[in-house]
Amino acid sequence: MVKLTMIARVNDGLPLAEGLDDGRGEKDLEYYKQQAKTLFKKLSQSQHEPSRMSIETGPNIFHYIIEGGVCYLTMCDRSYPKKLVFQYLEDLQREFEKVNRSQIETVARPYAFIKFDTFIQKTRKLYLDTRTQRNLSKLNDDLYEVQQIMTRNIQEVLGVGEKLDQVSQMSSRLTSESRIYADKAKDLSRQALIRKWAPVAISLRHPNYEGLEPEFSILRCTILDHTHETRAPAPNFCNVAQFVTKVIFSRKTF
Repeated sequence: MVKLTMIARVNDGLPLAEGLDDGRGEKDLEYYKQQAKTLFKKLSQSQHEPSRMSIETGPNIFHYIIEGGVCYLTMCDRSYPKKLVFQYLEDLQREFEKVNRSQIETVARPYAFIKFDTFIQKTRKLYLDTRTQRNLSKLNDDLYEVQQIMTRNIQEVLGVGEKLDQVSQMSSRLTSESRIYADKAKDLSRQALIRKWAPVAISLRHPNYEGLEPEFSILRCTILDHTHETRAPAPNFCNVAQFVTKVIFSRKTF
């Protein structure tokens, strides 16, 4: 039997109408409604989904058709005949377009055509009993073929979007972590230079370097400050190396 019926605009997933009395007593009905809304959003983001599809979800199955930029969706028991459910959706589609065609693209609020529920309930009742002469005739209609309509699983349909979100989040995280590692690499390089030249700076209190002690004292303090991870500006170590080399070669002895 038909448990849930929803109609939505395809280009933005906006719900247009719903069967208000559908699924009374159905366990987890709100869960399935949320799945249907997620499916509408998925359809709005894709241009390659089939215009007709069946989607298995738990003990039930969604069926939908897309016509004129509108998605007509229903949920039934898995045992409900596929031929009947798609003819039910086509009945809804024909009436909905006849009554609301001029307003479908312009409405902005959800459930703008909620009064269409009256027709949904009237039509649903016609399809409740699959053994009526009317429905048996529809089932025996060889001209109405549904075997080619694809059947997929809800995780398969909705999981694609979830995986893309996960890939996007992972990419952002890796980009952020790469920046952190790059900063750490710079810090390690800076610390290596500090360790290399700090002993030189400390040893510059040798008697042969009298007269240059003020400059060496500044150099030593700058390097030691950075060794203790202060926030002082990093010294230009190329200039430090040139300076120390110049001092060494300007003196005959150590």
